Amino acid sequence: MSTTNDSRVSHEICEALSRWRYEDLPPNVIDSAKHFMIDTLGVIAGAANAPGIETLNKRLGQWERDGTATGLLGKRRYSPPSAALANGTAAHALEFDDMHDTARVHGYCTILPSVLAAAEEKGGVSGQDFLLAIVIGAELNARLGVTCYDTLNQGWHPTCIFGVMAGAVAAGRVLGLGAEGLLNALAIAYHQSGGNLESADGVLSKRLGPGFAARSAVLSAFLAADGMTGARRPIEGKAGMLALYQRGQVHAEKLTANLGREWQLLEYCYKPFPSGRVNHNPIILAIDLRNAGVSAGDVEKATIYLARVNKEVVGKPYKPAENPTIDAQFNASYSFARALLDGHVDLASYTLEKVLDPEVLALTARTVVEEQPDVDPRAMPYARVQVQLKDGRTLERVRNVMKGSREDPLSDAEVLAKLEHCMSFGVKASSSDARRVWDTVMNLERENDAARALVAAFPTAS
Repeated sequence: MSTTNDSRVSHEICEALSRWRYEDLPPNVIDSAKHFMIDTLGVIAGAANAPGIETLNKRLGQWERDGTATGLLGKRRYSPPSAALANGTAAHALEFDDMHDTARVHGYCTILPSVLAAAEEKGGVSGQDFLLAIVIGAELNARLGVTCYDTLNQGWHPTCIFGVMAGAVAAGRVLGLGAEGLLNALAIAYHQSGGNLESADGVLSKRLGPGFAARSAVLSAFLAADGMTGARRPIEGKAGMLALYQRGQVHAEKLTANLGREWQLLEYCYKPFPSGRVNHNPIILAIDLRNAGVSAGDVEKATIYLARVNKEVVGKPYKPAENPTIDAQFNASYSFARALLDGHVDLASYTLEKVLDPEVLALTARTVVEEQPDVDPRAMPYARVQVQLKDGRTLERVRNVMKGSREDPLSDAEVLAKLEHCMSFGVKASSSDARRVWDTVMNLERENDAARALVAAFPTAS
């Protein structure tokens, strides 16, 4: 793909996406989109009592009470941008949302809230059109991520800066925009694109990022539908995404290579644990050690080896401060220790009682995270754990595949179990409530008004 001054990549992408039809989507692509929609609705429900979520909804509710779209938690009525903000924030609050490991983006936490808000405002959007918009947004989001491979290393949060652009195009398809309209939506969204890694430093604003992206995506799509114009080359221009945000550190050809024939969307992964993705293999290795008979009291010292970028994200000593739940979500030492102590990690593992547990604090004090120098500094899956036991033995475990990926996928039963766990934890929903959400999404193509069906199926707190 060329990025010279005469390049029209942004236009070409929007032209191609404007021609996609539901009937042309492969069955496995539709099935994947459905399953990740289910996963996202689950984690939204699970976040009902997460720090910051009620604060956000209370603030939005003071300003808006009778909008045309729905904040799913509490079924509050907001304007479409505010509904997208509320739902996108909740989708990311637990660090339990999907991940594209290569692109290092969360996908559906921005795409689903954007499409849902636009569809509620428009009304009467069929299930097929809704699913098509989801696929378009998820695919574009992933392709931007794999193209811009060095985003995290440069200090940007890729979920935010790519999610707003992909979400705007997805919402634009809901509104029936053609190629020119989609380009305007993309460009207006790029004008608002932002999100940096400073907010990953143990603060609540981290979870707002996807919400901000979804809010701006919806606004961009509607402004484009109203005739507002945007830059002609938001991706490839002199001050476009590739040059300005990435400093040219891109695999530019991956943005359009075999678009519509090869699917990055199929590379999204489920999170089996509600924490930063790079904690997951240390968690699994800790469970493996526990199953081999190792207890926390046996450990003299534990060392977790990660690739450099991963170490920078989750490798600090565990010292819970103002927001201890978030400190724990983004700390490999805590996640490893919690898993070794309990033999499992779930939403209850990151409650205040658990993250301040004296037993876990004692074990994290004996745990350090080091860089593994001989692996790619951006390698996502790699983790090695070395445990020195008090009896003099040294045990080691290595893992190079991520649970929830295509190499080690979750079964339908595991996805349903996660949905039930999230809905029970957050809104005290029953298994039948969760099954209603599952059935609604899995049969969404039959609905005449997809947004109405999804909102009706989503449980309210009991």
